[in-house]
Amino acid sequence: MDRRRSLGIRWDRLGRWALIGVFALVLYLYIGPALTWISTYKEAARQREAVAKLKEENERLLERKAELSAPGAIEREARRLGMVKAGERAYIVEGLD
Repeated sequence: MDRRRSLGIRWDRLGRWALIGVFALVLYLYIGPALTWISTYKEAARQREAVAKLKEENERLLERKAELSAPGAIEREARRLGMVKAGERAYIVEGLD
């Protein structure tokens, strides 16, 4: 017993520090993947939101396509944009509310 004390090694303290070191190492090894998982989860949420917006826009464009497929729709749209047929005379009326 005297010989152990003379070396100055306190095995109980060394065991505690080793346990704390192992715990710190395990914690360190889990932090990196956990942070990656969190950032990936947030990015996936942003991408889901972007996909939802694109689906809404796609629906709107499909409706617009259906509107323009009707007979005479292209001509109405062209006239709305100020275009006239060949041989027609265009008039511009100003000052109306």
